[in-house]
Amino acid sequence: MSEGRSESGEKVSSAEVRREDLSSSRGRWMVTVDGHEAEMTYSRASAVLVIIDHTEVPDALRGRGVGQALVTRAVEDARREGFRILPLCPFAKAQFERHPEWRDLLSA
Repeated sequence: MSEGRSESGEKVSSAEVRREDLSSSRGRWMVTVDGHEAEMTYSRASAVLVIIDHTEVPDALRGRGVGQALVTRAVEDARREGFRILPLCPFAKAQFERHPEWRDLLSA
């Protein structure tokens, strides 16, 4: 799906993002677009708390909504699975500040 995209500059959707659990306590949301991989890493503090600690989007993908798609997918997963999010990553934190409709998912 994403590896075959053209260099058209299309926006990336959260449906293209996939989650990969690296261990029982660490994982990432990631997407590959035009051969470039972007990721947002997290730590699972408990069954109900995920800490987003880092977002990395290659320069080649900037301006295409890739970071936004990563955070949106985390929000969708949190709603579906019932966990809260603590965004320590400055990018993820800024996205939560821009989206008041997501604030119910923030860890207190």
